[in-house]
Amino acid sequence: MTTGSVLPLLLLGLSGALRAHHEDLTVREACKAGFSEEDYTALISPNVLEGEKLLRVKFSSCLGTKGTQYETNSLDFKVGADGTVFATRELKIPSEQVAFTVTAREHQTAEQWDAMVRLLVAQTSSPYSGHKKGKTVTLDPSQPPKDMLLPWPQRQSSSGLRRQKRDWVIPPINVPENSRGPFPQQLVRIRSDKDNDIPIRYSITGVGADQPPMEVFSIDSMSGRMYVTRPMDREERASYHLRAHAVDMNGNKVENPIDLYIYVIDMNDNRPEFINQVYNGSVDEGSKPGEGLTGTYVMTVTANDADDVTTANGMVRYRIVTQTPQSPSQNMFTINSETGDIVTVAAGLDREKVQQYTVIVQATDMEGNLNYGLSNTATAIITVTDVNDNPPEFTTSTFAGEVPENRVETVVANLTVMDRDQPHSPNWNAVYRIISGDPSGHFTVRTDPVTNEGMVTVVKAVDYELNRAFMLTVMVSNQAPLASGIQMSFQSTAGVTISVTDVNEAPYFPSNHKLIRLEEGVPTGTALTTFSAVDPDRFMQQAVRYSKLSDPANWLHINTSNGQITTAAVLDRESLYTKNNVYEATFLAADNGIPPASGTGTLQIYLIDINDNAPQLLPKEAQICERPGLNAINITAADADMDPNIGPYVFELPFIPTTVRKNWTITRLNGDYAQLSLRILYLEAGVYDVPIIVTDSGNPPLSNTSIIKVKVCPCDENGDCTAIGAVAAAGLGTGAIVAILICIVILLTMVLLFVVWMKRREKERHTKQLLIDPEDDVRDNILKYDEEGGGEEDQDYDLSQLQQPEAMEHVLSKAPGVRRVDERPVGAEPQYPVRPVVPHPGDIGDFINEGLRAADNDPTAPPYDSLLVFDYEGSGSTAGSVSSLNSSSSGDQDYDYLNDWGPRFKKLADMYGGGEED
Repeated sequence: MTTGSVLPLLLLGLSGALRAHHEDLTVREACKAGFSEEDYTALISPNVLEGEKLLRVKFSSCLGTKGTQYETNSLDFKVGADGTVFATRELKIPSEQVAFTVTAREHQTAEQWDAMVRLLVAQTSSPYSGHKKGKTVTLDPSQPPKDMLLPWPQRQSSSGLRRQKRDWVIPPINVPENSRGPFPQQLVRIRSDKDNDIPIRYSITGVGADQPPMEVFSIDSMSGRMYVTRPMDREERASYHLRAHAVDMNGNKVENPIDLYIYVIDMNDNRPEFINQVYNGSVDEGSKPGEGLTGTYVMTVTANDADDVTTANGMVRYRIVTQTPQSPSQNMFTINSETGDIVTVAAGLDREKVQQYTVIVQATDMEGNLNYGLSNTATAIITVTDVNDNPPEFTTSTFAGEVPENRVETVVANLTVMDRDQPHSPNWNAVYRIISGDPSGHFTVRTDPVTNEGMVTVVKAVDYELNRAFMLTVMVSNQAPLASGIQMSFQSTAGVTISVTDVNEAPYFPSNHKLIRLEEGVPTGTALTTFSAVDPDRFMQQAVRYSKLSDPANWLHINTSNGQITTAAVLDRESLYTKNNVYEATFLAADNGIPPASGTGTLQIYLIDINDNAPQLLPKEAQICERPGLNAINITAADADMDPNIGPYVFELPFIPTTVRKNWTITRLNGDYAQLSLRILYLEAGVYDVPIIVTDSGNPPLSNTSIIKVKVCPCDENGDCTAIGAVAAAGLGTGAIVAILICIVILLTMVLLFVVWMKRREKERHTKQLLIDPEDDVRDNILKYDEEGGGEEDQDYDLSQLQQPEAMEHVLSKAPGVRRVDERPVGAEPQYPVRPVVPHPGDIGDFINEGLRAADNDPTAPPYDSLLVFDYEGSGSTAGSVSSLNSSSSGDQDYDYLNDWGPRFKKLADMYGGGEED
């Protein structure tokens, strides 16, 4: 081959590998698992992306592909389930090749097979001729290439199944992006040495040929010349993998397909692009500066370049263009040109002076060469964060306040401080502490969350009589500790003087509740105790007066000046006002201060029981059979006193009257119960009052004679009173019983007669014929009023004539005295002359003519055919028509004046005036 001024195509030897085949394809051996090759070789770029597929290994398994698992001895490469080898991370391979082992395992048999994978790194070199391993064919777009041949790799075959190994590696073809053509532009010519014997047709397949994007590359089927048809864009696709095919004119394969790798050479056609246009960062004020890049880290800005990062086209460098404000130095920050890390480079960051910096950062490719590289800018906003470098200081060294005694939760004084740190932050929030002057803990200092002031508050009541003033020492600090090297200020401590003012305090009873014990029944006027109060106001000359506040039974009296308690009535332990033997009363002690104050005290009197209540017999009534031995009455006693003034009781019958002991007897059961029974063999049925004397065990004992009503009645064999016997025992004789029965019979007879009479009367009422037609009987009819519809014969009318006028001017503008009689007056009524008692015929005529004239002249009067509303009062009347009635007057009254009233009264004049009818 000869070389010219144009960039030649490098002729590289094509490697061949021997592939073992069976000589007789019809006879196949038994299934044998294993890799198709023991050594796989592929050509890769020096820069491998994460997940990029590099080659595919083929493994034949007798159990199918599902039971095969692939492993590698490299952490950078893995094998998928389909045998595809891919990179696990982004790699930059500095060496010429990478080799690792791929292992295939079967789960069921636990067998494994190994194969070697070699990845050859393509290197760019100058043009030359010959066959050398690892070289690259480079295309110069400025010159058309001559016909440089890539001979088809030759393969040798031998019998038997043996591994195949390639002797030559096809070099990749480099094509610069953004080429201006002309297109199609020849890349290389592919030729098989068999074309000397037979005509061969060439074709290419793969992405960019017959797969999308389609027809980027094309090949002359006869000559084998391969072309690129349009400009390349490396950012769109960086490489292409094609396969070249050679067949004869009948379509029979002449050569095995060969792999062609085409790489797009990067051009600097993309500017660096920042991930964000605005970056926000922060740095503490007072941060340590550094030399070079050793300062305090602030933030990192990042710009990406779509060009190849392994070349200068994609190598971005950073620099700071401007800084605003330039205080205290114009270079407060610096940036790492390669990583984009911004750090402090100068001292003097002070939030109280400058709170924020705006830095313009420029990113340039071509390794920062401003003459050839492309640039872009972004804004970095650096906020100076606050640190606690300013201790809080009181605005004055002393504060004063005043508090009334016995007052709590009261703010006594407000302590003001100044802190130059960031407001409402832990560095600014004040914390107050009382360090001296309040050993008893009467005060605390709380922080106002809005103003940061200290509020001295009373939490424990102070006593003027004990402390008239307090001298407090208060220290202020922040929630956050001070920054390193910052000391507390002398102005962080202040004195607070608090004066206590005297107020009138209420008297109090030292012993409250006070308990005394005494026997009940003490006589009236007995002095019980002195219940006095103490006035805490030692520096005020005041008198204390006493009074009762609560004395439920009104048993006590208190001396208003000294508080001595005496009895006003006899105290009774058994009273309803005592609870658990204790009587409780409340007293009031009031001073004469301004304003007066008072306190209460409770006196409890425990009443000791005495035997002042005689026992009472229980029960009060009983029932017994008229013959002894059948039953008896159990009796007991109740005593309002307490032990030992109650039982055991003594039950006995009195000697008078003598019949008591003759008829009855008492048998003692125990100390609280006894039995009352008949002494005689028979006692007539009835009710008997039996007196019994009951005596308690008090000292001295008390007795009481109680009457028990005993009902004596005949009994059955079970000892129960019979019904007749119970009536007899109630005191009713035979005559009384008969009388009661007769009364009951008479009452029932009267009720029966009344029911029969009511039934008969109801029957007569239904059978009686009515005198009038029920339809004409209006006595029980419902009368309907306010029906506002006309009859069937008067439904065609104009509703607008029935509406009320919208204004009343026509009424107000009428002449006085002219008014419709059916119209409600609006203005003042005209005063008509008083007519005499006996009307003159002319007066009535004038009155009617006046009303008629008013109606005729009224523009708002409804027409004659308008709807007239009447009240409906039934369909008929039992009174009949009044048309046939004539005047029955026989007097000499003259009704001829009715003829003078006009035609409307002609009918009436004919009826009463005696005129002739028409």
